Amino acid sequence: QVDPKDYTFSGLKDETVGRLPGKVAGQQFVIQDCENCSIYIFDHSATITIDDCVNCQIFLGPVKGSVFFRDCKDCKCIVACQQFRTRDCRKLEVFLCCATQPIIESSTGMKFGCFQYYYPELALQFKDAGLSIFNNTWSNIHDFTPGENNWGLLPETAVVQDYVPLPSSEELKAVRISTDATKSIIPITRGRRQKSSDESCLAVFFAGDYTTANARKLIDEMTGKGFQLVQTKEVLMKAEDAHRVFQQSASEFIPLLEKGPVVALEFNGDAAVEACRSTINEVFSGTKVFVSESKASASQDVDNFYNFADMQMGM
Repeated sequence: QVDPKDYTFSGLKDETVGRLPGKVAGQQFVIQDCENCSIYIFDHSATITIDDCVNCQIFLGPVKGSVFFRDCKDCKCIVACQQFRTRDCRKLEVFLCCATQPIIESSTGMKFGCFQYYYPELALQFKDAGLSIFNNTWSNIHDFTPGENNWGLLPETAVVQDYVPLPSSEELKAVRISTDATKSIIPITRGRRQKSSDESCLAVFFAGDYTTANARKLIDEMTGKGFQLVQTKEVLMKAEDAHRVFQQSASEFIPLLEKGPVVALEFNGDAAVEACRSTINEVFSGTKVFVSESKASASQDVDNFYNFADMQMGM
């Protein structure tokens, strides 16, 4: 029998509390009426509501459904979820991974950055919550409140640990956390930030045993060379989608679509196409990858793919 009290933090003040990996195991969780607390949910859950919290630091592991903040103010958060919503909130700073477009309503002073966090159990928790580490629309905010400038992006140099420090309690110190951006389970993307170059490149990996590892490897190689990862996406494609996105080379890739979703990466920077093509030839010689052919076709590739993906995701 599930006791809701085991899945609730309510009325706490000046405390550090949390749940270790395996302790929430996909249940719903409620956080309410907490003040000046540090709260850490190091597990996956079904949905989480956070009501009437003030001056709290909150970490939420992967949430299968929605995370809903209501009537909260002056909170700093790290959140991974399917849906993200706020209503009547003031001054929330959120490092976010969200599979769908985040929504804010009647909220002001909201700041968003890209989720960056690591502990050994996190990858499996993302899987258990049905979330892809490549589907993150953290900067694509929909503001329901007309006219006002209610939100912005955190500085690019923002360091997670300055916002949500590592837990200080003995129990929670057992979780082996790294906030080093290069170790983050979620690839750090530029999202809606200004691109540094007018040249982007699209690379698409097809489903297989090493898709995630390959995509991560290419990200490491390209960012190591100074290119920027703009956005990532994991999505199922059909033959007709392939024709629209891959144009002439579609027939080469259509047989690969039946194995599962593709992972697409957009890199930006001068000479990105050339660097991406040569990296793939050197590092992934035996793997079939779609890569933009030239600077001229690349921006069209990126538009074609992400327009298709946005329609798929119903954004």
